[in-house]
Amino acid sequence: MVPAGVMAWAAFIVLVVSAAVLPSRATADVIGVNWGTMMSHPMLPTMVVQMLKDNGIRNVKLFDADPWTVGALAGTAIEVMLAIPNDQLQRMCKHKHAAEWVKENVTQYDHEGGVHIKYVAVGNEPFLKSYNGSFINSTFPALKNVQGALDEAGVGDRIKAVVPLNADVYLSPADDPVPSAGSFRKDIEELMVDIVRFLNSNGAPFVVNIYPFLSLNQNPNFPVEFAFFDGGSQPVTDKGAQYTNVFDANYDTLVWSLKKAGVPDMKITIGEIGWPTDGVKNANVDYAKRFFDGFLRKTAKKAGTPLRPGPFDFYLFGLIDEDMKSVLPGNFERHWGIFTFDGKPKFPMDLSGKGNDKYLVGAKGVQYLPAQWCVLNVEERGNFRSIPSSVNYACANADCTALGYGSSCNGLSSDGNVSYAFNSYFQTMDQDVRACNFDGLATIVTTNMSTGSCLFPVQILSNAPKTAALSLMALLMTVAAAGLA
Repeated sequence: MVPAGVMAWAAFIVLVVSAAVLPSRATADVIGVNWGTMMSHPMLPTMVVQMLKDNGIRNVKLFDADPWTVGALAGTAIEVMLAIPNDQLQRMCKHKHAAEWVKENVTQYDHEGGVHIKYVAVGNEPFLKSYNGSFINSTFPALKNVQGALDEAGVGDRIKAVVPLNADVYLSPADDPVPSAGSFRKDIEELMVDIVRFLNSNGAPFVVNIYPFLSLNQNPNFPVEFAFFDGGSQPVTDKGAQYTNVFDANYDTLVWSLKKAGVPDMKITIGEIGWPTDGVKNANVDYAKRFFDGFLRKTAKKAGTPLRPGPFDFYLFGLIDEDMKSVLPGNFERHWGIFTFDGKPKFPMDLSGKGNDKYLVGAKGVQYLPAQWCVLNVEERGNFRSIPSSVNYACANADCTALGYGSSCNGLSSDGNVSYAFNSYFQTMDQDVRACNFDGLATIVTTNMSTGSCLFPVQILSNAPKTAALSLMALLMTVAAAGLA
């Protein structure tokens, strides 16, 4: 019998949207993380790699194969999952292009003192319903070609092609919301069966992204306790198995789906799992710490799930906040990091899961722009009618997600909200004086405007090539908007 309210866990499987692996020897002291780089001011990759090493993180999952990032991992013992973005899947449908990609991004690093590549991710959550089937016809051909290219390069026995998938590729029916009723989504069922059988035949795992946060955030009736690992929720019973958290229930729904697809023993790797710290009501540091503490305790005990007891491989999501991520899924998307944008740990945690919480080792050698902020000039009252358009412009080109309901800066005054927006844009534009104008509404100050939980950031110096291009483009827009061009 499913308790009232807990039935809502099944909706998580349907609602999950896009927002870390341990090697096969999985032990509690081997940690994997997702390293995303959608930032206006990314830290130097060498700096991030040192941070990984300082914290004993020996597995990393990337979202591309950018040489600036990949090259920094050379000569380390860190195992890497490279990635081919979704917009390249169609190109990979031709074998020669897959072979070229493998030569350029895999074999050139596959040598003594090179990069320890373990997986190549072919796409990222390509079957999300929000993509309207855009990658349905290209994902499987691309997967086969990439694995074939790895085999031809002589590395396919130790480097596997995988497809990280969102948990919305499988579900249980609304009238029977238990794991044993789960199966792959009807619109992609035949395709999923082909994919999992191909992966399994090549010794590759099913990589799945599971987010209990999303089930809590998107369903007002979802029981809070069921999102965590404290054991405080009323259990769901299914064929003798008891589920006290949505992660276990979701994972075992996948186990049942694989069984029905003819691969009951296929290895499962958690490609992404985490909790954001800002942007919406349920995204906060307290909940994030509670979630990570519970999850890491679970992995340390190698408890597994009711259907799959024992250790499993996983990558935490994510490593660092990304201020350029799309917020279409929600404002929380820019706040998944266990580290802030400048490499500071957000809360004490013990990656080994033993409960010895302490702040992780932060990034070393980070340099900042000058200690100055762009704020509303309250003396310019005559121009206040243009404030709404100015704020909209600033927030369209910078990160204002901390101003949302339930977020860290939600309590600011009206003037404070405007100042936050102006400063966010100013910092994103490398503190260029032209980015602190807004029709004369803004002024630069040297007094830190941070208050309470609300941080008015000062950006870091970044040597990322793409940052210069971004700044130039946005500054041209600023000049045009000010009527100076």
